[in-house]
Amino acid sequence: MISDRCKNIKPSAIREIFNLATSDSINLGIGEPDFTTPKHIIEEAKKALDEGKTHYSPNNGIPELREEISNKLMEDYNINVDKDNIIITCGASEALMLSIMSLVNKGDEVIIFNPSFVSYFSLVEFAEGKIVNINLDENFNVDLEDIKEKISRKTKLIIFNSPANPTGKVYDKETVKGLAEIAEDYNLIIVSDEVYDKIIYDKKHYSPMKYTDRCILINGFSKTYAMTGWRIGYLAVSDELNKELDLINNMIKIHQYSFACASTFAQYGALAALRGSQECVKNMVNEFKRRRDLIYNGLKDIFRVNKPEGAFYIFPDVSEYGDGVKVAKILIKNKVLCVPGIAFGENGYNYVRFSYATKYEDIEKAIEIIRKIFE
Repeated sequence: MISDRCKNIKPSAIREIFNLATSDSINLGIGEPDFTTPKHIIEEAKKALDEGKTHYSPNNGIPELREEISNKLMEDYNINVDKDNIIITCGASEALMLSIMSLVNKGDEVIIFNPSFVSYFSLVEFAEGKIVNINLDENFNVDLEDIKEKISRKTKLIIFNSPANPTGKVYDKETVKGLAEIAEDYNLIIVSDEVYDKIIYDKKHYSPMKYTDRCILINGFSKTYAMTGWRIGYLAVSDELNKELDLINNMIKIHQYSFACASTFAQYGALAALRGSQECVKNMVNEFKRRRDLIYNGLKDIFRVNKPEGAFYIFPDVSEYGDGVKVAKILIKNKVLCVPGIAFGENGYNYVRFSYATKYEDIEKAIEIIRKIFE
């Protein structure tokens, strides 16, 4: 009785690791900031509750929040998107789902970098699309010519993520512009997942939407403001693309029947996040950078590893000691939880992903355990 669509979807390896966590394990598997949501955001959500803002919001979200997101995109990246071309979603996960489900027909091809975040692969499969893998090199760079060679008449989307999960890669301006040019030249759409846009250490964030109208920009509040449980994200569509495809209205149809709207009082918390001081973000990013330096310096003499440029993941090549699954099992047995790289695509076979979105002291303990095992 179970649909083939459901049976063909694999459970998330990341959530499986989450379920393995015990009170005495060090969880470097989950990409969730360990900080509490900043107080001014919580207070504004409480105020919304006290004021009775507990009913449905408009399907596409409260207009004040959409207007503030529109302002943010202009101020931060000089990207002009009208508030009516923005949908508030139940986390960035729903924004990804809406983008893929509204555009991908059975057999349509979707280009995905490999390795990439697990949801991209499963959502394309759920939409009965065909995945076209673009393997990254050992420094997680992408070959734009490789993308061009793999484009066919069935290709519809490119899914892009910078800063990237699981690699921590931040793509430079030239790569992002080159990707935008490909979208223009081949009449494709870029689904740009930018949820880590504020968690960058030594580089700068560039959005494809700055260079092409053929882009759906996805972002959220979970990572930047430590609001994972609030489930507030958004997508933005350029005016030109929306005029061409009536994309927002088509996405709203799926949104209406699946989620109706994002939690209303949580939207007011998100509004406070954007309007309030950004010092809390700066402080969290500084701490992530301190942890990044700790885990990179601790692992670089054991594994071959690139220094993360953004997000809060490090993705070492562990092939000297076995494939990623074998190494992850050894670590999990020794109470250090991580995710085998194969979860992020075949090109991650020899890797594991560690998240350093956890306490500095726990990372120190984990590094000590890892050294004892492999040195």
